[in-house]
Amino acid sequence: MVGGRARARSPRELTDDPEAWPEQPSADVAAEAVRLIARTLALVLNGQGLSLRATAAGSGVNRQVIADLVAGRCWPDVASVARLAHFTGTTLWPDGTHIDRKRTQRRLPQLPSKTREPPVRRRSRTRHRRVDG
Repeated sequence: MVGGRARARSPRELTDDPEAWPEQPSADVAAEAVRLIARTLALVLNGQGLSLRATAAGSGVNRQVIADLVAGRCWPDVASVARLAHFTGTTLWPDGTHIDRKRTQRRLPQLPSKTREPPVRRRSRTRHRRVDG
């Protein structure tokens, strides 16, 4: 599976309360992105009165994939999200994920800041012959 062990658990399992999916935020940045996509998709389908079967037929995405996405049981691929967004006429991909970066991001050592020095010009190694005319 692409993503290795990081995707061994479903997005809903990466929330503090999986039963509250998709309302319960996740500390995992990828699971949070999937949660926002699933929440938006569920609201759009409900608002437009679309069933899973009609959405599958219109978007070309398998009905079970749509159901699993909305329920947080799978990691959707970009093609499925793009097809669903096109069919519903809605932007599903979140603008940003709003999670506490201090909990999820490793601190990298800061590199010392240097003033940028101009590039050194090097002389050509080829010797030019002087031609007397």
